[in-house]
Formats: sequence, structure tokens, C-alpha cells
Amino acid sequence: MKTIRLWDLPTRLFHWLLVMAVVGAVATVKLGAGWMAWHERFGLAVIGLLSFRLVWGLVGSTYARFGQFVKGPGAIVRYLQGQWQGAGHNPLGAWSVLLLLGLFGFQAATGLFANDEIAFNGPLYPLVSSGWSDTLSSWHRLTEWGLYAVVALHVLAVMFYTHVRKDNLVKPMVTGRKPVQNPELRDASGGGWLAFAIALAIAVAVVWAASGGLIPPPPPPPQNLGW
Repeated sequence: MKTIRLWDLPTRLFHWLLVMAVVGAVATVKLGAGWMAWHERFGLAVIGLLSFRLVWGLVGSTYARFGQFVKGPGAIVRYLQGQWQGAGHNPLGAWSVLLLLGLFGFQAATGLFANDEIAFNGPLYPLVSSGWSDTLSSWHRLTEWGLYAVVALHVLAVMFYTHVRKDNLVKPMVTGRKPVQNPELRDASGGGWLAFAIALAIAVAVVWAASGGLIPPPPPPPQNLGW
């Protein structure tokens, strides 16, 4: 058995920052109207992190790339038959990762246009009609329960692999390194500083746009000339 470099630092930071942003978003929405500004900030953080991960999935290091771990049904069958000997996300876990990313993205995106029927409107609320905002708000609330279910399954799966199959999935996401039995597996490569800068710049641009950066400011109120 040997130890390889599995998860690069940007991937690990993304993972734990996303956990904190999601927990923050859930906590602030439960605390009530006084915390909605922070709920929005956490939602924008989720948007930025997901944007970064999508780009990093194309230009990041070996095991962070979607092309490396997202496989078709045949790979899932071979994994279930015990014939998979790779590293990183297994073929079945890869699709659960995509499901999580998709649900988080949908939840955050609908929140940009949502309203709380009291005083809070999402940053992109002016771009849709009030009817569409109400529809997106209802989707935003409904998706919350689906996310709870998928996150719970994700945590249970991690616990199962760690305690039943003796394959610790948490430690490599902290240290970046993982013991493997297949001697053909190699350290992760690629995903240097240029790739990181590109992914970060795109994420910042997406957050700026999602926060209403492209919406022109409202016209100033007419001045009272005192006539």
C-alpha cells in the first residue's frame, strides 16, 4: 500500500467552505427576518463556491476533474461488482456529488429572485415579475427539504464507508492524501496557480452579477426646486 496526493487544496477548501456557507444559510433563515441580509450573503457565497467548483472541475488537478470521476452506467455496474480500483469519487458517488451540486445550485439560484412576502427581496428580484418571484420562492422553499434528504444520505454514506468498509473519506478531504492499494494510481497533477486564478476570477464575476451588479441603479428621485 502507498499514499498518494488525492485532493488538492482548492478542492478541500471548496468542500469545507461550502459546508459552512450552507450551514450559515440554513441557520440565518431559521433565525428570522432580521437575519435575511446574512442569508443572502451566505447564498451568494454558495453561488461563488459552486461557480469556482464548476470551473475547477475542468481545469483543476487530476481527481478534481469531472472527466476523471464522472462515468457512465457501465462503470457503476463494475463498481457494484467490486471491479473498481480507482481513487477519489467512485462512479456511484460521483453522481451523488453532481446531484448535490445541482440541488445547491438550484436552491441558490432561485433564492436570487425570491421574496419573503414581507420586506426581503433577492438581489435579482427586479428582473422578474412578482408572479414569477412568488413561484421561484415556492420552489426555493420546497427544494430545502430535498436538500436535507440528500445531505443526510451523503453523511450516512460517508459514515458507512468510514466505519463499515474501513475507507475513511473524511481524512483525505482534510489532509489531501490517501492510502491506496492499487500500485498504478499516481499523485494528482495539474491545477496550478494559473488555473486557480482563472477559476477564482470567474467565481468573483458570477457573484458580482448574481448580487445585482448588472442591474442599472434606479433613477434618482425628482428634485424639489422649491417653486
